Amino acid sequence: MIVEKIVEYITIGMSSAGYSGLFILMALESMIAPVPSEVIMPFAGYLVLQGRFNFWIAFLVSSLGSIFGSLLSYYIGIYGGRPLVLKFGKYLLLEEEHLEWTEKWFRKRGDKTIFISRFVPVVRHLISIPAGIAKMPIRKFIIYTFIGASMWNFILLYAGLKLGSHWNKIYDFSKELDITFVAVVILFLAYFIWKHHQRKNEKNK
Repeated sequence: MIVEKIVEYITIGMSSAGYSGLFILMALESMIAPVPSEVIMPFAGYLVLQGRFNFWIAFLVSSLGSIFGSLLSYYIGIYGGRPLVLKFGKYLLLEEEHLEWTEKWFRKRGDKTIFISRFVPVVRHLISIPAGIAKMPIRKFIIYTFIGASMWNFILLYAGLKLGSHWNKIYDFSKELDITFVAVVILFLAYFIWKHHQRKNEKNK
């Protein structure tokens, strides 16, 4: 029911607000917001088919929206991420050593991580925050976010154009993939927590 309402609001918002609606929605999609690009971009493709959007303008606007939202999350990570993790991270089993690991990871593999994450459900909504916490070079962050987001947006926009009135089939299919991915992430987190407790118990012995 909630998902159906979100889809409804997205389609109404884009139909009435046009390119500005597309920009805002893609900015939200790049942040921690339950706004799926698998709905936004295929519907934009459908609007192209109807003659209400221009393909290349929609593509550019969506990519700029992705950059804007990602940058907001990036700066949230820079200015609020580390203090929040240090203060409340213990409740999520996050410690300062994990921050140091994150910083090292983004120094070595930040470009690949940002690029690949744009194609991964759930992760693409969150990845900009750890990039900010790790203080990934802003130029690199923008370049790889733009490339990854633009490719993803183009694929979904083109698919929506080709599917026409059946544009929502993309979202129906992606939901199954998202569920599978979330299940894998939950299993990984459960394993991480178990290993974390094991290490603590061994230290306390």
